Amino acid sequence: MKKSVVTSHKVSEPIRASEPGSLLVLFRRVINRLRGSFSYGTPEFFAGANTYARLLQSKYVIKDYITRPKYKSIDYRQEFQQELTFVLPFAYWHFLNGTLANTISSKYTNELYFFSEQHEERYNKRVWRSQQESFNIPNMYHCRDVHFEKWAQVPLKEHYRNSLFTYQKPLLIIANKYNNEWGQGPINYFGIGTLDRILNKYRHKYQIVYNRPGANYIVMDNSDIYELNEEEHIRENFPDVLLAEDLYLKHREQVNNYNHFQLMLYANCERFLSVHGGTAALASYFGGKNIILSKRGHEHRYNEFQTIFPALSGAEIYHARNNGDVLDLLERHY
Repeated sequence: MKKSVVTSHKVSEPIRASEPGSLLVLFRRVINRLRGSFSYGTPEFFAGANTYARLLQSKYVIKDYITRPKYKSIDYRQEFQQELTFVLPFAYWHFLNGTLANTISSKYTNELYFFSEQHEERYNKRVWRSQQESFNIPNMYHCRDVHFEKWAQVPLKEHYRNSLFTYQKPLLIIANKYNNEWGQGPINYFGIGTLDRILNKYRHKYQIVYNRPGANYIVMDNSDIYELNEEEHIRENFPDVLLAEDLYLKHREQVNNYNHFQLMLYANCERFLSVHGGTAALASYFGGKNIILSKRGHEHRYNEFQTIFPALSGAEIYHARNNGDVLDLLERHY
């Protein structure tokens, strides 16, 4: 039997101020503590980074409000949620302001930046964090007080509303994922048991479309996609429920890519059920109601489901912390 190994931890003796060099040691400890407090992901880091980014906007007062040349180049390749909540509205504000020169992002984003005269799909993979921090966007990190001065709602619903994806019953889109999250495996997702309960109860009232894009349809980041094996289960047990991938393949000649397809499908919907991350942010862009399953995340601490998510389109956002909350919110609001 393999023995478990316990690593011993030596407890350091307290430093007395009267000892030689003690002040230097204490100073070093304070510095190290401050460095830890301001490391990436801490409240201190987010507050400091956002404050600095907003102060940096003072450099552009003359260009943004007086001379207004087309000068602003926006280059972004990080997480999808940040792009939707902070970057895209910042780019659209510059478009409305007449100061947007060009935009650069990942593959399959041309339709998101439909307003940009020069958009380049430069990146084939997203990154969790850039090697060099960029502070060119006023809101780049989680925050309690979102800075809306250079932020504008992007009218994706109005731009992509169509007559292609219309049905006799109102749409209900279930936007799911089954990814590695924070290196701990899947956390925020609808399992087959939960899906069964939802589909059984609401498929007669709504035309349900189930959407969980595969890796071949989206730009990946550091979150690996796992197999949930739910699609075949839905096909066999709920033939009246539409699978988004099947719809996409059926209308492949009428859309540019999967993201374009999602925008058109979502634009015709008023009821969404989504999960934490970019999946929830995209579903919040189209008005109506959106129930978001989020079991953990910085969004909780900063009340972002009450601030930035509703601001994306004026949608009613309902935060579910567990599967029971999901079922309860569906009963009350759908």
